[in-house]
Order: sequence, then structure tokens, then C-alpha cells
Amino acid sequence: MSGPSQGGPIGTFLTDPGILWPSLLAPGGQFLSDSWPWLAPVTVLGCVVVLGLRMRVHRRRQRSLAVGARLVTILAPPTVPAKGGEVLWAQLSGLLRPWYRRLVHGQPHIGFEYAWNTGGLTVRLWLPGSIPTALVRRAIEASWPGAHTTVTDAEPPFSSGYLTTSGRLRLARVEALPLRTDHKDDPLRALLQAATGMAEDEHALVQFLARPATGARLRRAKRMARRLKAGHTAPRLTSVFRVFAHAPQRTSPAATDPSHGVEVRQSVGKLTGPQWDVQIRYVVALPAKAEGAEARLRGRAHAIASSFSLYAARNWLARHRLREPHLALSTRRFLHRGDLLSVPELAALAHLPVDPDAPGLARAGARSIAPPPAIPTPGAGVKPLGTADTGARRGVGLAVPDARHHLHLMGATGSGKSTLVAQLVLDDVREGRGAVVIDPKGDLVTDLLHRLPPDCAEKLVVIDPDDTHTPPCLNVLDGADIDVVVDNITGIFRRIFSAFWGPRTDDIMRAACLTLLRHAQATNRLVTLADIPRLLGESAYRIRMIPTIKDPVLKGFWLWYESLSEPSRAAVVGPIMNKLRAFLLRSFARQTIASGESTFDLADVLDGGILLARLPKGALGEETTRLLGSFIVAKTWQATTARARTAERDRIDASLYVDEAHNFLTLPYPLEDMLAEARGYRLSMVLAHQHLAQLPRDLREGISANARNKVFFNASPEDAGALERHTLPTLGAHDLAHLGPYQAAAHLLAHGAESAAFTLTTRPLAPPVPGRSAALRAAAAARVGGTTSRSRYLPL
Repeated sequence: MSGPSQGGPIGTFLTDPGILWPSLLAPGGQFLSDSWPWLAPVTVLGCVVVLGLRMRVHRRRQRSLAVGARLVTILAPPTVPAKGGEVLWAQLSGLLRPWYRRLVHGQPHIGFEYAWNTGGLTVRLWLPGSIPTALVRRAIEASWPGAHTTVTDAEPPFSSGYLTTSGRLRLARVEALPLRTDHKDDPLRALLQAATGMAEDEHALVQFLARPATGARLRRAKRMARRLKAGHTAPRLTSVFRVFAHAPQRTSPAATDPSHGVEVRQSVGKLTGPQWDVQIRYVVALPAKAEGAEARLRGRAHAIASSFSLYAARNWLARHRLREPHLALSTRRFLHRGDLLSVPELAALAHLPVDPDAPGLARAGARSIAPPPAIPTPGAGVKPLGTADTGARRGVGLAVPDARHHLHLMGATGSGKSTLVAQLVLDDVREGRGAVVIDPKGDLVTDLLHRLPPDCAEKLVVIDPDDTHTPPCLNVLDGADIDVVVDNITGIFRRIFSAFWGPRTDDIMRAACLTLLRHAQATNRLVTLADIPRLLGESAYRIRMIPTIKDPVLKGFWLWYESLSEPSRAAVVGPIMNKLRAFLLRSFARQTIASGESTFDLADVLDGGILLARLPKGALGEETTRLLGSFIVAKTWQATTARARTAERDRIDASLYVDEAHNFLTLPYPLEDMLAEARGYRLSMVLAHQHLAQLPRDLREGISANARNKVFFNASPEDAGALERHTLPTLGAHDLAHLGPYQAAAHLLAHGAESAAFTLTTRPLAPPVPGRSAALRAAAAARVGGTTSRSRYLPL
């Protein structure tokens, strides 16, 4: 009998390998044979407990993802890049958590959804609370430039009480084999067509729940790819069974199949790059009481599922029953194990429709372009314009030195133009800059009076026909330079009444104004515009005036005028008299410019004051509004040019805001010269109007060339084609014609240099302060209100 073996198990294996394995397995086998009556139920119970805990942890993680979940609705840009989906899913692959965080908290998933109802198609992303919304929104805007996103709380796709038909789509073959991604046209066409024509209260939902695939999942897929490369096509269980059965390894017919090499290359290509674990579900719903609901649901669901046959290649999507449709319809969007898809595969399935005529798709309109870095943010010395509507939602402003190059503002009523002007005026008042506002509609001045700070009452002037207080007076015949005053008044009348204004009428108007001003200069007496009808119509009044005139040319005019017969005199002065009578017969107009001496000085307004001229056409008439506004612009320009006597460093910045600017830029000076000189006098002009057809050609060209800051709200297609010269290449005519409400395209100066065009949204005004308007009006009237005590005879 031999002694015990030397060397332990290793020595036994080396001396007698045949008895090693029986000697090692015998104790285990004996233990199992003795303990199976109690070991079997314990093992089963342990497995049940482990599976139960695993399911509980999984459901708990799914519920935690629903806390704070949001829906990000995507509005497609006018032009959708074909590869935008790949860019999005490649960026979102970075959401994969580290292994230790996945072990504790799991990997959150996101949902890409196509939702249809009678209103059309909505494309949205469901995001759990643990995923930053801003990160995903920036990824969407980077993938589809010009897309807009809105965020809402996650809600069920539709309410309960609906009859539903649902299903899920799974890969039919091993997940290492790819779907088709090389489509010449958008593969979503079939799906969009299958879901068009929704009946009332009918809903359809296609849902892609996806999470970045983990390393273990990728390793299994790569092992399958290696098996395909080796020629194995049998399922994994068959290969394991052959190991135990000691069956000989046979070469698969696939090894000699020429198409097998294509499968291998495609599987290797699919597993290159980020991978996603994806579950595809669809639900169609109708009210339970709808007639023929079941048949319609089956037909719609079959059409939706069939549309995915376009993705069939080496692999395809097979239809399966969705046993728990409420998981797709709840706010939680539960995700169980899905199929492995590459970024190109997922992008081919879940992306924005590329076709410009995609039925029912909500589009964002204009592209959103972030402001260049050189554009400053609002603050001291920077006027606020709005907020960037893409990227970092930062404030956008216009520096005061750049604002001196003037601002051309164009936008239809209700587009946000008046709100922007009000923000600029309020900023001027806060910073102590001067502001003159001419509002031919009336709402702008009303909004300002409700929001101006109370301390501006000591520098406020309000001209408003609806104000119960006596209006302030601005004598348009008051001025140090007589020739400038006469040129302004004559030029205003000539431009406003150009169809009825000839050389003789111009000559008479000029002579009458010069006579009154020369007389006032010689006698130190007050004259106003209301004295012109008396001068032309009353001989006794002329007898007192004409002897004080020393100018021989002007004396010659009155000799000719006195030589006319009464009928001839009435004929030559008729065009002037009827225009002046129509204007001066309005008591508000007469009190504002012809009731006496000026009660306020526009030079003081430019040096930090504020003048609000509310001139509604409905209350005054179009011609009276144009005359009053033009007189205010002319007097403002006179006060501006008078700044030449002040050192440039001592000139306070001021702004002239002119809405419906084409009605009031009627001075006898070329606009380009006026804009160029205004910059040197520290006056910035904001010229606003609705569309280009309102501007005469010379005015349009002058504003286009010399108002170098541009802000355009939604424009007509005709105007957009002309305005895109200022916004290309970043914004084209299509973008300018599809700007949203309170969205604008801006082309601004930054440090004196032109910058690229971008988009912004205007900020809403602060709530009105109760009682502020009445208090400011009363204070302004008490300080600069005019008087009606001086009566004047106006010949009728």
C-alpha cells in the first residue's frame, strides 16, 4: 500500500492527474446529496429575494427620475440640417455616468417623442430631473441652428379615458447587426404620412427611450461581432451545449457566404463610436365612445409600425405587443432593457424632419443667432435692447458712444417696437441723459408716464391733447438765428403740403415769417405763428409792421403785395391761409405753438430733461400731427446746433425718439448731413417706422446709410429682401420675414466697428405704478404749463 501523495493537490495533479478532479468534487457532491432537502428551497428563496430587490431598486430609480421631469419642446428651424440628429445624439452620449454612480443611482435615460393630435406634430424631449435642462437645450440649438426650445413640466401625453392600441419595436436579429441608415431622402416621410389627418381628440405617440450603453453591454455586443467574424451564426446556447456534448466544431455556411463579410464589416462599423440602449414604443388613442374606434386604432397603429420597415437592412425592427402601455403614457416614461443602437441608427430614427413641407410640424421661424462677444451687456453707459434668445441668455445693449451713430428701428404695430423704445427712454432718464419723444399713436407716452421715476417731475414736459391741464407752449417763431427759423417753418409746410405748395406760396410764406421776425427784432415784441394770418389779411396790421422793415428786398415784396387787388390778393394767399386756418383752429395746436412765449427751453431738455409729445392722429388729425411733430423736431435741431457754443466734453448725451419718422423728418436739410452733424453734438436719433414703403427714396437711402445701428422686427417678404443686405450672412430674408413676437434682428456697432447680425427678444416693461401718471402730469403742468390769457384775433 502506497503512502500519501506528496506535494498536495499540485503534486497529485502532476503524478496522477486522473484522480485530482474526483478528489476535489467528491466533498461538494457529498454535501449536495446530504443537504438538498433544505438547500434547494433556500436557494430558490434567495433567488426570489434577489430578483425582488433588484426589481424594487429598479422601480425606485425609475420613480426618482420622474421627480422634476421636464418636457423640452423643439420648434424646428426653417432649414433642418440633415446630420443634425447625429450631432445631437453624439453630444448627449456624454450623459453616461461613471461606473460607481451607475452602481448607486443607475443611469438616467431620456425620451425623444413624436406626438400628434389635431393641431399637428410636436417634437419634444423628456428629461428626468437629474439631467440639466440647459445642457440639453444648448445641444439642441447646436445640432439644429435656429431651433427654438420651450420647457414645461412633464405631463402625460393625453388624459385618461381613451381607448388605446400600442406596441413596441425590437431588433429582429442580433443587435450587433445594423439597421439601414443610408437613406437618400428623409426616412421620417412615411411615419409623418402615417400619422397625418388626425380626427378630433385622436392622439398618436412614438417614443424613443434611450440611455448611453455601459461597458458590459458593449463588451457583449463586441463578443457577438467577433463570433460573426469567425463564421458563427448559431445562438450562444447552442455553442455552450456543444462544449458539454463534445460535439465537433463545424464550419458555418455563413463562412462561405459572400454576404457574410458585409455583415461583419457592418457590425464592426456599428460598434465604432458611442452606443445607446434604446426602447421604441408607439401608442394610438381615441375616445372610447368614438364610432369605429377599434378599427381606426388598429389601422393607424399598423400604418405607424409599417413605416419603420424603411430601416430594414441586415437587421430590422419587428413589432411586439406592449403589455403595459401606461408606462409609455405616464410622466415617468419607464425604460426596461432595450436594443443596442449606434448614433447613426438612433439619429435616423429620432430627429427633426428634414423636409421643409413636413406636415403639421411646428417651426421656429427665424434662426436664433447669439450676439457677438463684442456686444456689451446693459449697465452704466450701455442702453438696454433686450436679451439674447439663444445660447447664454445674457442681456444685450448698445453703448452710448455707438448710439450716437443713430438707430433705425423698424417693426409692425404689436411686434415690440414701442416696448423697446420705452426701455431706451427709461434708461436715459435713469442715467440723466436728455430725451425727446414724439409719439403719433399715444400708447408709448402713456406707458412711459406710468413708469417714469417720481424725481423726473422737475425736468418733465408733457404735450398731450387729452391732458386736462393747460399745455406748455413752444413758440416756433422764437430763435436767435432768424434765417434758420424761417427755413424750418417754410420747409416744413412745403414738404407736408407739397402737392399744394408752389413757388409763389413759398415766397409769400417766407416773406411773412421774415417780416414778423424782423419786426420782433426791431421792436422787441412777441410774435407767433398766429400773426401770419393777420399780417396777410389785415391792412391795418401790415401798416404797423412794414415801416419797421429795413430790408429793401422785403420792402419790395410788400409793395408788390399792396399793389394787388383784393381778389388777386385772396387768390395768392389762399393756399397759405387755408393750411394755417386748419391748423390754428384746433385749440390745442394754437395753445401749444401760438399762445405766447415758450414756457420751456429745449436746450434744457437736451441737457438732462425729458419731453414727451403725445400727438395721436385720431385726436388731432394727420396734418396737424405732422405739423406739430415737425415743429418739435425742428426746434430740437435748433437747440442741438446751438450746442456748438459748448465744448464737446461738456455736452450731455441726448436722444430724439421719433415714431413714424417719415412724417416728421421734413426739415430743409439733407438727412445724411443732419445725422452726421448730430453725432458731433451728442444727439442720437432713434428713427422708427413700420415698413419701407412709408419712406421716400431719399429718406430711405439716408437712413440706410447713416443710421448705422439697425433693429428689425418681423418684416414683410418685400422688405426682408431689401433689409437682408444689413444682416447677411448670419440672417437672410427668410429669417427677417419669420421673426417671432418681440423677437428682433439686430446689426449694431461695437466700439465703433460693425459686428455680425444676431437676434434678441425685447424685455417686457415693469408693471405700471398706480397714480404715477396723474402726479407727473400735474407737476409738469404746474412748472411749464402755458397760459390762454392772451387772446388773438384769427381771421376766418
